[in-house]
Amino acid sequence: MSFLDGFSKNLGIDLGTANTLAYIKGKGIVINEPSIVAVDKKNDKVIAIGEEASEMLERTPKNIITIRPLKNGVIADFEITQMMLKYFIKKT
Repeated sequence: MSFLDGFSKNLGIDLGTANTLAYIKGKGIVINEPSIVAVDKKNDKVIAIGEEASEMLERTPKNIITIRPLKNGVIADFEITQMMLKYFIKKT
């Protein structure tokens, strides 16, 4: 299965530095969540994405970090951005 298999003409994604939005034709904006990913530094495992990761800001043990994978409108961390994008597409 290809990464792009989940796309259709009816889905639009806006990867923003602050928030990620997903739009579905006929439904409008169905996702508006922070562009943040929480990662466990010990094993590089993604712990949370979006709103859940945002709630973890400055409230986690030292081994868990929160990452904003987009900086100034540009993808700064491709792998984390890809994981975040997959998560939001599945959530729609």
